[in-house]
Amino acid sequence: MNFSGDHGVPERVLRREFLNRLSAAGAAALASGVPRLLANDSLGAIEHPQPRADACILLWMAGGMAAPDTFDPKRYHPFEKGLPVKEMLSTFPAIDTAVDDIKICQGLENIASVMDRGTLIRSHVQPDLGSILHSRHQYHWHTGYVPPQTVAAPHLGAWMSRVLGAPNDVMPAFINIGQRLEGIGESEELKAFTTAGFFGSEFGPMNLPYPDQAAVSVRPPKGMQSQRFADRNRLFRKLVDASPDRDRMSDYQQESMLRSMDAAYRLLSSKDREAFDITLEPRESFEKYDTGRFGQGCLLARRLVESGARFVEVTTEYVPFLHWDTHNDGHTTTARMHREIDRPIAQLIRDLEDRKLLDRTLVIVASEFSRDALMEGKPGSNANDQAREKVDALGEMKHYGLHRHFTGGSSVLMFGGGIKKGQLYGSTAPERPLVAIENPVSIEDLHATIMTAMGISPRMGYEIEGRPFYVTEDGKGRSVDALFA
Repeated sequence: MNFSGDHGVPERVLRREFLNRLSAAGAAALASGVPRLLANDSLGAIEHPQPRADACILLWMAGGMAAPDTFDPKRYHPFEKGLPVKEMLSTFPAIDTAVDDIKICQGLENIASVMDRGTLIRSHVQPDLGSILHSRHQYHWHTGYVPPQTVAAPHLGAWMSRVLGAPNDVMPAFINIGQRLEGIGESEELKAFTTAGFFGSEFGPMNLPYPDQAAVSVRPPKGMQSQRFADRNRLFRKLVDASPDRDRMSDYQQESMLRSMDAAYRLLSSKDREAFDITLEPRESFEKYDTGRFGQGCLLARRLVESGARFVEVTTEYVPFLHWDTHNDGHTTTARMHREIDRPIAQLIRDLEDRKLLDRTLVIVASEFSRDALMEGKPGSNANDQAREKVDALGEMKHYGLHRHFTGGSSVLMFGGGIKKGQLYGSTAPERPLVAIENPVSIEDLHATIMTAMGISPRMGYEIEGRPFYVTEDGKGRSVDALFA
């Protein structure tokens, strides 16, 4: 099935085909052998840049954060019955920030106060993948590869885990906070990119869906003596080795899984596990972050980076039709999301700065695409219209908002890690279609910039099952050096 030309194909059929291909790639990853480092490519020897950052925190606005209602305000019109939908660009007025030529949307006053610490990209663009499946776009953003692939592509965090390891060898290098992977829509698709892919289990994420329960995840069962805990660990290793799945796994993948178990055992036996316990945070500090799971996740991310984690992702969580996935009642939902993200993001930046960590920690705020009140995909797209309320004019409050997916121009915030301070980069058109018109930044080039900041060449790659596989798609990503100070 050609996913890029799927107009008119029912979404359930697309999703079924997508899942089948993801399953095949996952099975191939389990059977894959040792990834072999590529020392050269067509351009010659691969040399890594000097790192500007030691850690990376990705704050993921899952579901499609509308740039015109957050970081790229356009012409504003308040709710009014009878207002033509085509007149809606932004549903929030613009406010001033700490940088004279940068305005963002009302409801983000705390983030506005720290805009002088980072760069706002207003020209991030995503490809037209045909019918919009959030998990496909999220897979692409997190791995750099449009799914499905013939092998399971590693997540950005897995690349950092594999290439750089963790500054603290007890702390997991890659930690994922806030996303449930069971009991929600598209959970199998989410699992497909929340993985180390062909690198092996030891480089995959430690998943912590509930930040306030993270401490329980790294604590032996209550009342268990250390010797009994060690005995149980040895027995569990034997059970894993005797699993029926063993025949479908290569020796490398089996050994990688066992090494991941060893790492977990070391963490559970270490004092470093206290970093996972946000109840140890002073109450005044805790309350500055506590807007819910996302805010608590930002606090947990700060504590983990302080203790030596390499890559931490904190998500607002993707659940179909919830949070940023605004198919109707968009303005009201976005106002709630403003309240959830505004204070903790700003506090995270301030705390990292106060602790002298911001310069060496790259913080990214991003989403899989933007939103528009009228246009699905981007100009010329054949994407199906997925708005729940298809009206030409506003009749009630639930019609007020940006209810269609838009890939032609979105916003990304970047702080620390050598990123220029107080900079506005790129722009989108002032009137619809709100496409990037200056300095467009693709996913490949954004990934190249992130990896360059971390000291990894965008051309770096491994050979897996006879195929070269690069950290940016085909090694073609180019760092946007204008983003760096």
